[in-house]
Amino acid sequence: MTNPWPNITSPSLIIDKKRVVNNINKLSTKFKKSNTLFRPHFKTHQSVKIGNWFRELGIHQISVSSVEMAWQFYQAGWKDISIVFPFNRREMERVNQMSTDAQINLLIEDLSTLAFLAEHSTHALGLFIKTDCGYHRTGVDVEDVEQIKTLALETLNHKNLNFKGVLAHFGNTYSARSAAQIKAIFNNGLAKMQRVKEELLQIFPEVILSIGDTPSASVMDNFNGVDEMRPGNFVFYDWMQTEIGSCSENQIAAIVLCPVVAKHASRKELIIHGGAVHFSKEKGDKHFGAITDVSEGYSTISIEGTYLKSLSQEHGIVSCGNNFFDKIQIGDLIGVIPIHSCLTANLMKENTIIIE
Repeated sequence: MTNPWPNITSPSLIIDKKRVVNNINKLSTKFKKSNTLFRPHFKTHQSVKIGNWFRELGIHQISVSSVEMAWQFYQAGWKDISIVFPFNRREMERVNQMSTDAQINLLIEDLSTLAFLAEHSTHALGLFIKTDCGYHRTGVDVEDVEQIKTLALETLNHKNLNFKGVLAHFGNTYSARSAAQIKAIFNNGLAKMQRVKEELLQIFPEVILSIGDTPSASVMDNFNGVDEMRPGNFVFYDWMQTEIGSCSENQIAAIVLCPVVAKHASRKELIIHGGAVHFSKEKGDKHFGAITDVSEGYSTISIEGTYLKSLSQEHGIVSCGNNFFDKIQIGDLIGVIPIHSCLTANLMKENTIIIE
């Protein structure tokens, strides 16, 4: 049999371009039906090359998760960037550099940060109020309408600060385990955000509702009432997304190829070069990733009864069903569908191969 991976010697992230483009087009088509702006979150792929695939498909407004990431894409020619992470005051200088000729949007959730921006900004900035719709990570409670109005109204006193709208990440959809649960979380959060928008419309007639999470973007069909969606993980998907019903295996566009370095017949376990430094230690319902047979090429068909059981720094332990254990030999490559592709892509930036 011809070796489909002759040049791979160490853990490598393999990206299937065709699947990535299909994933982008699928969501783009859905959002257009609701006149919802598609502002993808680039934190998953963090790649200028993949970013260009979005641009070729007519997408020109993006989200990122840090000022450093914003700078990367700003230098690559992106001119409308939302940094959807609480503003870090120590990075004001870089924000001012970008805002000289780009639309930069920041998150606020308190008056002191707003005052800091008013004092230190040198060019116009867009501001979104970060709201908490049940995820409880950060943000103003979405039901605290008075606090949200106070923040929005304060922007009117500062020439460089332009209130854009209210923003949320429905991260609690990741704890769902069915499409019905995802839909319930989305509809509940959106209803709360719409009540806030109603309170703001008289003063801010162009107020935007911005929502970002891949499960909602994937499962929902109707985005009426949502001004922009900011999913990120959808570009690759991962095993967690299959567990919660957000995607099918054939939509997964990124796997990690790992060399097998040892076998333990008594335990039916393979030892792979592929550990926490490649995947992180985030765990799904039962394991750290599903396993695929890549002996004939790229595959995301999971092997029943076979999974990435545990991780240390460089080691991974794969628990196998009998047939797969017997088939795989030391020196072979196996495929791992990571639990969370965002973390894996970040860790594997220097070892990424794109299948065109």
